[in-house]
Amino acid sequence: MTLATLLTIHLQFAAIFTDNMVLQRGQPVHVWGRGAPGERVTVWLGGLRVTAVVQADSAWGVYFQAQGADSVGRELRVVSGRDSLRVRNILFGDVWVCVGQSNMEFPMSGERYFSEEKTFAGQPSIRLYNPSFIGKNVYGRAFTDSMLRLLTPGAFYQGVWSVCDSVTVRTMSAVGYYFGKAIVDKEHVPIGLIHLAIGGCPIETFLSRDALREFPGKLDSPWLENNTLPVWVRERGRQNVGTGGDAHGYKPGWAFAAGIAPILPMPIKGIIWYQGESNSQEPERVEEYPRLQKAMIEDYRKKWRQPHLPFYWVQLSSIDTVQYKSRYWPAFRDGQRRLLAEIADGGMAVCSDIGARDNVHPADKRTVGQRLARWALHDVYGEKGLVVSGPLPLRASYARDTVTIYFQYGRGLRTADGGALRGFYINGAAPAFIQGDHVVLPVKGKPAAVYYGWEPFTNANLVNEDELPASTFKMNIP
Repeated sequence: MTLATLLTIHLQFAAIFTDNMVLQRGQPVHVWGRGAPGERVTVWLGGLRVTAVVQADSAWGVYFQAQGADSVGRELRVVSGRDSLRVRNILFGDVWVCVGQSNMEFPMSGERYFSEEKTFAGQPSIRLYNPSFIGKNVYGRAFTDSMLRLLTPGAFYQGVWSVCDSVTVRTMSAVGYYFGKAIVDKEHVPIGLIHLAIGGCPIETFLSRDALREFPGKLDSPWLENNTLPVWVRERGRQNVGTGGDAHGYKPGWAFAAGIAPILPMPIKGIIWYQGESNSQEPERVEEYPRLQKAMIEDYRKKWRQPHLPFYWVQLSSIDTVQYKSRYWPAFRDGQRRLLAEIADGGMAVCSDIGARDNVHPADKRTVGQRLARWALHDVYGEKGLVVSGPLPLRASYARDTVTIYFQYGRGLRTADGGALRGFYINGAAPAFIQGDHVVLPVKGKPAAVYYGWEPFTNANLVNEDELPASTFKMNIP
């Protein structure tokens, strides 16, 4: 950009600053934007004022002292020379970023409970940043010329903040909405939800190029011929942009550059993540997924300069193999479970009990959002009496022709339907029985391992006293 061009830049806020937004409470308030180099800018937040000078690259930024939660709308104003801008009706509360693919993107309008929930969707304390993006809902066909022209990181996401009501919530992530509502109902603090999910995308698009460099081949070009990326993802990409297209929402690093990087200067409270279907159809992709997700979490925490940034994810649900390539879903779910042991300030919502046999998009997103919220309410908001998860296996032991499995979050083990315990496997389905807070399996000789919920569409029915389902797992027998 030439100096003459820089000097003609009009005063701007960063794109994330619009009316009705939520700013993160309890952390220094960073406000930034662009302007003419050398010009002085003055920024007001209510009665507070800070000044700065626009840098040579046209960037300006200021900080205000940390603010407490506030449900009374405030105004942000910036003045530079004859130019002035205002952002109105700002609340201070907690900002959560909602990312992933189509099950996170799944809108309230199609959610199982929307017809009854829309009556309660007038939530002035919930604010939605729910941008559209280039290619949204365009599958199996080529992007138009106008779409291709906008396939740049700067133009990819387009949207503004809105107050949550029965109209604005219709296109919002249903998982995100129910997550935010559960927190507002319990904590009475404003919640801002930034929704950046992209239907069909692989995890690689939400990783930065810095993080992807740790995985050989992930950044090789052309990306549409890169065999380290999911086959299905590349097929969909070619349908949209042809064989030579270098820009797409599925491209490694793209969603990070377009959606995450622009908001990194903005403090947030945490992240919720529902993704994996696109990375679950090949054994190589399944095996590497936990390492990719761990790298993403660590990179986000580093780049946000928040080493304890909460990160909660959804374990893949259940679906049969008749209409979907879900052969590797049990192993995928188990990998997501095992990652829990490696991620502090993280948590996982188990949802294999609410899957749809023939639909990769189960309609019950209320349960998903509420299960994610349990982790946040317990870990972030201090609701220590809340159980965050269904039974998670701790260890398995063998003695006298009996395998015993011990659980975390296993208080009050029972079956969800009151029937016989189902879902355990040792060389095929195996009888299993609840004894107190553990499960026993009669065996003939010591097996190598025991499995639970090890089917793409599982009817496994172990829950705890809070009726939260046990995770799919494989446990070796020492």
